[in-house]
Amino acid sequence: MKITESQIDFNNLLVAYFSMEIGIDSKLPTYSGGLGILAGDTLRSAADLELPVIGITLLYNKGYFRQIINEHGDQIEEHVDWNPNNYLNPLPNKVSIKIEGRDVKIKAWLYRLNGITGKVNPIIFLDTDLPENSDYDKTITHHLYGNDDHYRLAQEIILGIGGVRVLESLGCTNLKKYHMNEGHSALLTLELCRRESKNKMQKAREKCVFTTHTPVPAGHDQFEKHLVENMLGDFITPEIKGGIFINNKLNMTYLGLRFSRFVNGVAKKHGEVSRSMFPGYHIESITNGIHSYFWTAEPFRKLFDKYLPGWECDPFNLRYVLGVPKEEIWKAHLKSKKKLVSFVNKKYKLDMDSETFTIGFARRSATYKRGDMLFSDIDRLLKIAENSKGLQIIYAGKAHPKDWEGKQVIKRIIEAMRSVKHKIKVCYIENYDIDIAKFLVSGVDIWLNNPLRPKEASGTSGMKAAHNGIPHFSILDGWWLEGHIENVTGWSIGSHPSASKHSTHEEEVEDLYSKLEYIIIPKFYNERDSWIEIMRHSIAINGSFFNTHRMVQQYVLNAYFK
Repeated sequence: MKITESQIDFNNLLVAYFSMEIGIDSKLPTYSGGLGILAGDTLRSAADLELPVIGITLLYNKGYFRQIINEHGDQIEEHVDWNPNNYLNPLPNKVSIKIEGRDVKIKAWLYRLNGITGKVNPIIFLDTDLPENSDYDKTITHHLYGNDDHYRLAQEIILGIGGVRVLESLGCTNLKKYHMNEGHSALLTLELCRRESKNKMQKAREKCVFTTHTPVPAGHDQFEKHLVENMLGDFITPEIKGGIFINNKLNMTYLGLRFSRFVNGVAKKHGEVSRSMFPGYHIESITNGIHSYFWTAEPFRKLFDKYLPGWECDPFNLRYVLGVPKEEIWKAHLKSKKKLVSFVNKKYKLDMDSETFTIGFARRSATYKRGDMLFSDIDRLLKIAENSKGLQIIYAGKAHPKDWEGKQVIKRIIEAMRSVKHKIKVCYIENYDIDIAKFLVSGVDIWLNNPLRPKEASGTSGMKAAHNGIPHFSILDGWWLEGHIENVTGWSIGSHPSASKHSTHEEEVEDLYSKLEYIIIPKFYNERDSWIEIMRHSIAINGSFFNTHRMVQQYVLNAYFK
């Protein structure tokens, strides 16, 4: 049903949440991965908790991309065709911003996000595909993370500066905080400074919250000084110019750090890593979470409704799942597993079953995530399968269109799957999205994650799995350092970061195989009661804490209204 602008009271909104991507629904291809999914979950929890928060992002008329994997294991990218009119409401508001001296018009679309109590919060999608814009400017909001630095900077100008102007045009006159979810929107700080008559930086800092998400250098956008000055022109005043460029580059992360009163990493360990990366800045940590109700599969929702009433409003209640009968936990899991197996078998004409131990792995395909680590030693993997009662492996994940090495990881996984499929049932699901993620995080038996430490800032897929009773098997990095209790919530791979000698890649591969062969798979098949106890503790310990309700409450107390 179409809604009108008047049904949203923009004047009463207090927090604006800016993110380059926001994942709300598979039908809205406005996200690529974890950053966007976190943003969507954050905004869902804000609505559930009846917090006056508005989300801001770009529209992406052509989406991210649809992934197809050909017979050679190569990733092929296809454009996504979707009609915003089917999901969003166009607002009459338009603002203008100068890019390279040209006036670029920005249109706003409204998404109505309904909280669990009926509270409605807006998400605004910014769009430059307008008749009055030049052919190039129309494309600025077409592709998520597309093209070159010129295109990316244009997008970040639209998001940061344009976003603030759109909020003003909508009547958001009482905003107390502007939350930057990663550095892509950091130009908003300069727009806030421009609006102040004196003490510009101090007043802007009081209004800004900045969350940094990655220890990987590629995650921190940098633009050459001459490009920034050319594109922003007179917007870069002499008083600003002297303080925003480092080594003749504009680093968006440093911009966010410098102009924010509150800065945080997304896990305790990531806070430490961030402080070492950016010395001189006070960086807190608020560990990520996921939206409990959204990511919990229907069988477990019904089970929690029966035994833990109110859990959807207060996920802390999930700690009481330890009192839920084990047989009901297992029945709920089998229902979810059968749905996944049915989906995979139908789509790929396979013969997977719900009795066989199934490993799940789904991540963006980047080299540091080591997606092919499980297939490091094919002979050893086949031996593990032969010595057990069966093994199934299901993978998913996209590589960035320009990440050739990430694409090669996918290709190696596909090749490895072909070499083991005579003894192990395997599947690589194409076009990983929200809907497929829901199948995976609830339908496998264990969630595998093996990033190169310390490059995992947080990670959230394992949190989704935990809500569905799926134990985690991972390198001790990111959130898992906080959620891991060996043989209680899951298992570690390799040494602890505090160990005097850090494990090598080869040692981690050996640990992965040894625990699978001698601990994890035997427990699944031979100690079902003990296995279900681990499932219950995954929910009770990790589900009850690693959720966006708790995370948003920490932002409220520590950053928004302090």
